[in-house]
Amino acid sequence: MEKRKPKKKSKYPSSGLGVQRGQLNEMTQSQKCMFSCAAIALIVAVCVAPLTAEITISVFHHQKHNILKMDEALLTVSNELDTELVVSWKSERCYQCLYQQLGVVPGAPSPGQLGSVDFVVSTQHEITLQLNSTTVNPQLCMVPFHFGEHGNYSLWVKNLNDSSVVNCSVVTDTEPTNSYIPILVAFLIFGGLFLVSAIGRIILRLDVVKSILFRLGGSMETERLINSELGSPGRTVPPLTDNILPPPPRPSKRLRSLDTFRGISLIIMVFVNYGGGRYWFFRHESWNGLTVADLVFPWFVFIMGTSVALSINSLLCVGSSRGSLLRKVVWRSLQLFIIGVIIINPSYCQGALSWDNLRIPGVLQRLAWSYLVVACLDLMVAKGHLDFLTTLPATWWSPFLDILMYWPVWLGLVFLEIIWLYLTFQLHVPGCPTGYLGPGGIGDMGLYANCTGGAAGYIDRWLLGENHIYQNPSSRVIYATHMPYDPEGVLGSINSILMAFLGLQAGKIILHYRDLHKSIMSRFLIWGFFLGAISALLTKCSTDQGFIPVNKNLWSLSYVTTLACLAFVLLMLLYYVIDVKKWWSGAPFYYPGTNSILVYVGHEVFEEYFPFRWRMANSQSHAEHLTQNLVATSCWVIISYVLYRKKIFWKI
Repeated sequence: MEKRKPKKKSKYPSSGLGVQRGQLNEMTQSQKCMFSCAAIALIVAVCVAPLTAEITISVFHHQKHNILKMDEALLTVSNELDTELVVSWKSERCYQCLYQQLGVVPGAPSPGQLGSVDFVVSTQHEITLQLNSTTVNPQLCMVPFHFGEHGNYSLWVKNLNDSSVVNCSVVTDTEPTNSYIPILVAFLIFGGLFLVSAIGRIILRLDVVKSILFRLGGSMETERLINSELGSPGRTVPPLTDNILPPPPRPSKRLRSLDTFRGISLIIMVFVNYGGGRYWFFRHESWNGLTVADLVFPWFVFIMGTSVALSINSLLCVGSSRGSLLRKVVWRSLQLFIIGVIIINPSYCQGALSWDNLRIPGVLQRLAWSYLVVACLDLMVAKGHLDFLTTLPATWWSPFLDILMYWPVWLGLVFLEIIWLYLTFQLHVPGCPTGYLGPGGIGDMGLYANCTGGAAGYIDRWLLGENHIYQNPSSRVIYATHMPYDPEGVLGSINSILMAFLGLQAGKIILHYRDLHKSIMSRFLIWGFFLGAISALLTKCSTDQGFIPVNKNLWSLSYVTTLACLAFVLLMLLYYVIDVKKWWSGAPFYYPGTNSILVYVGHEVFEEYFPFRWRMANSQSHAEHLTQNLVATSCWVIISYVLYRKKIFWKI
């Protein structure tokens, strides 16, 4: 995920605010084995030799040496023409961008000789090379090509039989390395661990195995009793079966699928923030579009809204007053905001925070704002007891009861969305077209270089000041922007409220159709289909051509509807597998999901410490970065499991 502080990417915490913790369940023997195997595999993984090399470079540099870094290849341009060539490039992910000059290749000094220059090019995305002559400046040729990491290539520019026809062709001199092998190896390792755990769980359920374990446990307990203080006055020996048989399961009202959903988002977030193996698809999209890193934050906000609905209903049922709940909501929001400001401003370790460059927006700050608004709105209309719903006569509007009962809140959300649409498309931004949604920089043919983010960027710079927002947005990677822009800014917070409210609606569905599994899942699917249809309409099913493209930096309306659609579908699947069929306990994602704030803050604070980071033998290796990031992420899974067993939870 994108770091929101200098030299860091942004981290997306899980929320779970105000949710009552259910009674804890004991781990099965197979799950203990799974975690033991995972720990052993991680120790072995640290010793694995690097398989590839990497670093993200989106701008090409003319270098005289051939030492390649991650995501780089060597291109030799050989010119047989008698005129100089200007070589320019453009990434295929850069929409309506200007070509950037790569360098100049001299003409052939004499017949039979070549003018040749070496360039280092990026291998992350396909690029288009444009070759122009420096004399009459015609476009000689355009060559689209996707270079492979650490490959050596030659681009030959020569005349054919007709001297007026120029031929440009790319030849592979040295085959590139496969930089995706480490991901395949990691997938096989963790997939194998999951398979072994599943098979072990099935084996432990067999009657024969249970009988053997029972006898083995009985023998061990008998030996312990023989060697203990048997016969001591006043000592009572409990029945043997009390120590052998597992305790009876205790009922819990907490849905494991919600914590598992939160845990999945949290684990992806930690992995992405630690580097994601330095692969481009584990980083935020430069502007329009989606990558893996763009999924987690909206899902956090969504599941936070779901938790708010369940939590407020539970507290109202036990007699809590709305006034006391409002005070708790405000205090929690303030705590989240303060923690967020401290975490994203790293100078707190060196002394007092400096106001001159203190960044105000951030991930936790946006969570705090979204939580405050949605929780306050829900407190206005939430019902403590919904038993009366079963006695209502069936009418045509009965299927919409979970919406109609809270119509004032829906009106409030519609009003907020109208504000977002009006400011986004009608606010006058000096020097920029009205309704501009582009990245600025070299995008849109360089016409609006200082208009990054349109109205959203302008509001942040005017309201907060340029020094108090994010200075290194992801748009710099491809679009070469130079304006500061904050992806957690003021205007986008309106749509984060909408995302939390859609999660709140998921919670209302669970409350209104309690224990009616088919009704809950069907409602989730209906909402997913409805939001997906809105996304298709807004984007025209394209990345850049729609009315409102999917854009994480802007938190555009289509971004919210797309991610909410995915969230409803994923939650439905987890609810069916975990809470309905009980095929999966949610492990290991369930454990970090129950302690999300602690894991989030901990992975931020201890990011630079061993075992989460160490000095690498080859810092240009995808494999070594991936190993380090997987080890760090797995450590937090193990830590959260230990805290779960110790019943230690950090709630605010």
